[in-house]
Amino acid sequence: MSEAEKPTISASTVLLIRDGATGLEVFMVVRHQEIDSFSGALVFPGGKIDPEDIEARQYCRGAEGMDEWMLAHRIAAVREAFEECGVLLATDRDSEDLIEADQLAGIEARWRADLTAGRITMADVCRTEGLILALDKMVHYAHWITPRIVPKVFDTQFFVARAPVDHVALHDGSESTDSEWLRPEQAVADAELGKRTVVFPTRMNLLKLSQYENVDAAMAGSRAATVVTVQPEVAAHPKGRTLKIPLEAGYPGSQFLVEEEGAKVTNLS
Repeated sequence: MSEAEKPTISASTVLLIRDGATGLEVFMVVRHQEIDSFSGALVFPGGKIDPEDIEARQYCRGAEGMDEWMLAHRIAAVREAFEECGVLLATDRDSEDLIEADQLAGIEARWRADLTAGRITMADVCRTEGLILALDKMVHYAHWITPRIVPKVFDTQFFVARAPVDHVALHDGSESTDSEWLRPEQAVADAELGKRTVVFPTRMNLLKLSQYENVDAAMAGSRAATVVTVQPEVAAHPKGRTLKIPLEAGYPGSQFLVEEEGAKVTNLS
């Protein structure tokens, strides 16, 4: 199959953030070693769009005027956060406040396993539980497309959301085997030291997030920013490869050297 013939896989990722004791923290999971995409890597919760995600359109707040493509990505981000770490960005029909932990516990016990297995849809959960997905609580953060030279091409929308205070985020033990709240700069530093595996898009979005002191600043800054699509241009280099991205996308640089082992990334411009 030629590069042009490769199918593009649509996906969504959500950066759940909170104010920790020493500053802004983001929730991250470690992908299972046997998962075929990003195995063993430290990532944000997320995954592929399901064709059924769009069926939840009528159970969304903040979807007004949104096209079906973007709406499906946002619904998928909510679903993936629930499936992967047990956080549900949803309200009751007559409230704009996110559901509380005691209500979430019952919903999780009744639905999470079946939803993860694909036996039900997000629309089924909303219809039965009387929920509205709080798309208005998420902000569009980034858009990355994998270079077509790699085996799988992902077209991924990133969203950022304030983590509900009383929802306990925890890895699912299946797709992810560990989880942690981390300062973005700490995750990057650990990757530089070889303590963690962090792929290039994740690293760049951690660096972008590290410019904010707290959740309020991150949410406001993300709302004010224009999302520019990033599809890195890859070129060979004696030490590995270079990746060029648009400077206007808001990352700390536009050209980076990624050495062969992947742990060391140098900003060239």
